[in-house]
Amino acid sequence: MAEKEVKTVVKEEDDEVAVRGGGRLETGSYSQQRRLLIYGIASILAVSGAWLVLATTVDTIAILVESGGMVNLDNLVGHVAPGYEKVEKVFKRNFADGWEREGASITVYHKNRVIVDLQGGYADKASGRKWTPDTRTVVFSTTKAVGAVCVAILVDRGYISYDDKMSKIWPEFAQNGKENITIDWLMSHRAGLAALDMPITIDDANDFDKMSEVIASQKPNWEPGTKSGYHAITYGWIVDQIVRRADPKGRSVGRFFKEEVADVHGIDFHIGLPPSEEHTVSRLSMPSTLHLFREIVHDPRVLIVLAVFNLRPPNSIARKIAANPTWFKLEQDVNTFNNPTLHAMEQVAALGITKSRDLARLFSLVQQGKLFSKDLLEKFRAPQVQGIDEVVMTPLPKGHGFLYERHPMGGKKWLVGHPGYGGSTIMMDLDDEITIAYVSNGLKTGMGELTRTYRHLRDAVFECLEKQKNQQSVIIEDAMQAVAA
Repeated sequence: MAEKEVKTVVKEEDDEVAVRGGGRLETGSYSQQRRLLIYGIASILAVSGAWLVLATTVDTIAILVESGGMVNLDNLVGHVAPGYEKVEKVFKRNFADGWEREGASITVYHKNRVIVDLQGGYADKASGRKWTPDTRTVVFSTTKAVGAVCVAILVDRGYISYDDKMSKIWPEFAQNGKENITIDWLMSHRAGLAALDMPITIDDANDFDKMSEVIASQKPNWEPGTKSGYHAITYGWIVDQIVRRADPKGRSVGRFFKEEVADVHGIDFHIGLPPSEEHTVSRLSMPSTLHLFREIVHDPRVLIVLAVFNLRPPNSIARKIAANPTWFKLEQDVNTFNNPTLHAMEQVAALGITKSRDLARLFSLVQQGKLFSKDLLEKFRAPQVQGIDEVVMTPLPKGHGFLYERHPMGGKKWLVGHPGYGGSTIMMDLDDEITIAYVSNGLKTGMGELTRTYRHLRDAVFECLEKQKNQQSVIIEDAMQAVAA
């Protein structure tokens, strides 16, 4: 009888799904839980396997379809320091696997030493023009980091403070609820001036007085200081206003940078390219539909970028930014960023033109304290603003004119710099004094972390660095043990 009762109890427990603790369902069977766990794991593996098959299939189709247009990297120029050979392998693989459709270059500094400097591919594949050491490239929003440097120099010299109200140096700015906006809010995209109501022509953009009038009269897109929303284009005109009004000589941001930084340190970075140098600029190309599909398959986060650009309501701030000015276009059949007229414009939000080696050297100088104090640089170590951005509707850590990305080696460390549309990026690791500059004219859909080519190169740099640090630790430990013995 006792044996029968035990069997009954076991069966009841095995089948139990009881409501306990205020209506919370619990499964009382270990075997059921185990089966659910196995089914869950199996489902995940099935989905992962299907996704892997899809990715492999898309890659194969892309190689077959675009094999005639894939870049044969027969003009690789540069070097890597011992221990960083993996970076060169990744750079070559980006071309071999079809992720680099045109040309690219990467330069990495460790402290004041170049440890990676590679370039190759095409400056303009359609015409057969190869990438050379003289090739320059439009780096889009990476330029914003240079604007941030210009403002930091003025702050460091005591001409302005981030806490100053903009109306202190520009009284007319205090209109339509902008009287309390600080330079800090402007640099960290909190001023609510992401979109302008007045249509901006190319002539307007080149007219300082006109842009002063437009920005001064603009009503904020939201209550200043309460939100942060990416000022994709207006950042350039705002920084120009700050620099001109804070600089004792009243210079434009392009002239200020040239005379205070570029000429002094021999940096080939242009905020307003002389027309005589136009022949050195690479031609930008948009990704094909197939390339875009590959990006999505390998990193579904790219869908977020597409949604930001294409699925916003007509009255959204993002749509207003895209609609004005009309002469900034990045579409499959229209890419105005190849227009020499724009290349000559001083627009520090999107139109910087440079080479990776000069971009990397510029920010290596920043890390060395050669452009402004290291005390000020310390304030840029972590973002001021995190959370969902009002314009792009995704997390966008930012502060003092820079954007941030999490360090690929984990922990709470940040990389500080700025990514640009299509992939070009500058990032600094302030702890290990690493500076990474990557530029490319074969534009990708995302930017920064979402750019596969940059991300793999960046990760390779830090993997090599960690390996070297570990080897050095072993050598030091062995030496200490030998001394102790």
